[in-house]
Amino acid sequence: MKLGSRPDTFFTSEGVRSVSSEVSSDLIVQVKGNRYMLHKFPLLSKCLRLQRLCSECPESSPHQIVQLPDFPGGIEAFELCAKFCYGMTITVSALNIVSVRCAAEYLQMTEDVEKGNLIYKLEVFFNSCVLHGWKDSIVTLQSTKAFSMWSEDLGITSRCIEAVAAKVHAHPSKVNLSHSYSRRGRDDVSSCNGTESHRYKPTNKGWWAEDLAELSIDLYWRTMIAIKSGGCIPSSLIGDALRIYASRWLPHVSRNMNFEKQVERDLETDSVGELTSKPRLLLESIVSLLPLERGAVSCSFLLKLLKAANILKASSSSKVELARRVGIQLEEATVGDLLIPSPWYTGDTIYDVDIVMTIVEQFMLQGQSPPTSPPRTKGHFYERRRRSRSAENVDFEFQESRRSSSASHSSKLKVAKLVDGYLQEIARDENLPMSKFIALAEAIPDFARLDHDDLYRAIDIYLKGHLDLNKSERKRICRVLDCKKLSMEACVHAAQNELLPLRVVVQVLFFEQARAAMSSGGHLTELPSNIKALLAAHHDPSRPPGSISTSKTVPADDQWSVSGLKSPKSNISTLRMKLAEDDDIDENFPNGIGKSSRIKSLCSLPNRPKKMFSKLWTINRSATEKN
Repeated sequence: MKLGSRPDTFFTSEGVRSVSSEVSSDLIVQVKGNRYMLHKFPLLSKCLRLQRLCSECPESSPHQIVQLPDFPGGIEAFELCAKFCYGMTITVSALNIVSVRCAAEYLQMTEDVEKGNLIYKLEVFFNSCVLHGWKDSIVTLQSTKAFSMWSEDLGITSRCIEAVAAKVHAHPSKVNLSHSYSRRGRDDVSSCNGTESHRYKPTNKGWWAEDLAELSIDLYWRTMIAIKSGGCIPSSLIGDALRIYASRWLPHVSRNMNFEKQVERDLETDSVGELTSKPRLLLESIVSLLPLERGAVSCSFLLKLLKAANILKASSSSKVELARRVGIQLEEATVGDLLIPSPWYTGDTIYDVDIVMTIVEQFMLQGQSPPTSPPRTKGHFYERRRRSRSAENVDFEFQESRRSSSASHSSKLKVAKLVDGYLQEIARDENLPMSKFIALAEAIPDFARLDHDDLYRAIDIYLKGHLDLNKSERKRICRVLDCKKLSMEACVHAAQNELLPLRVVVQVLFFEQARAAMSSGGHLTELPSNIKALLAAHHDPSRPPGSISTSKTVPADDQWSVSGLKSPKSNISTLRMKLAEDDDIDENFPNGIGKSSRIKSLCSLPNRPKKMFSKLWTINRSATEKN
């Protein structure tokens, strides 16, 4: 908008700004260290504050001096107001309207002083033009940051936020983008009457997110609250807007600890600007804006926020809220998403296992099992037989609950795979306590693991990375492993794994032989001699170390058959008792005393564990041929 018609005659002489005129100046105005030599008549006729200041100061010289130390907007805004008083041409746009409006308010250029004064003209332009254009509203809102108190008192900030929210709520075809043509020095009339701006129309539902990402966090937060309060924007679009804003302003989350230390130094020294030096406030504000609906934001985005929260030392409430939201949709995550670096200042494990444990616990709270049958309605026999609409609703709700339960079960299968993969990654950390590893492994219910291959791989990695574990600790960590759920490849590897306790190797050999017998339809009439030797060496404490029983007969009621697998007197019970005795021996000899006898028994077997498998398969094959 252009105001005035006279040419600009301001000039600078010896550091003083003056107006070229035949009339000598009689007023000196000092604005933040800058001096202006002006004339009383044009200024006092439009500025009530200057009238009052001049009346309070006696004229002691040809030039009356007025000081404006707290003038809002700076010398640029004052000079525009002064030029308006002289009738010179000035240009007002979305870029400078806030500063000029605050300056005019300070000088009290109201209608009470003169009709058609500057405040009136600025308000007309602001309401009829600036607030009607999308880009102009954003630019004006952003410029209120430099004059926050004045903008709040004048209602500029609130009106801009309301205008922006209204345009987001409106249909995209009805929004005038108005790309602020005054930035190129052109007249803003074109952006007001719409002749130019009709070329630019939003093309998708989330068109507004990129532009709002330019706002500072306090203005962005207030704008998003206004948008959400309308209730007509889908939560998914709100989530996308938050993701765009976070990627624009949050520091990149890296596994590099040096980067985290740099972020911490920035927080302490305030060296990288307002938004960058206060990312903690920005992060917590984003968390407070997250939609309540599940799936509004991706699990990956939530975990990125959680990583940033750890690095930036965000509040515990923000971390708990993020962990809760991640837990609701944990099945969408990947192992890489869960690798949340521990805060560098803790000096603990590489990754934050505690927060992942919290996430898994939150996930397990979801999807409680529904009742096995729909609730029955009370009443007479005739009423029970009658199929009412309410009864149909009950059946429908029951079917929906069963579907949700099924989805919960499938998601738990995915999470089990996810947790086992995560355990493989963190198992390499030398500082990872065994208790945390076991707690996380046991957090997954048994039915969720269809096989234990991934869990075995994680245990193997942990044992290789923690060679200082004693035998009791190795047996403790292996208790979470179910040998019956190991595949053939995992069994072959486990049978040759020298880091596993002996009881685990025995279990692997036995269950693999039992599985082979059951799959072939045959039965195993006698326990293989190599497993009997291991059991006999532990069963008879009177035997000298290293000796092995040569008996090959088994009592009739203790046969290893497929039917006997379900018998309480079967060798499963016997094997468990033998292994329990082995546990008691380990407890009596915590320092490894007595270990040599078991190792010698294992070493005295005729074949290595791998060959033991071939012997077991030979027995099974012969049993099959007999059948």
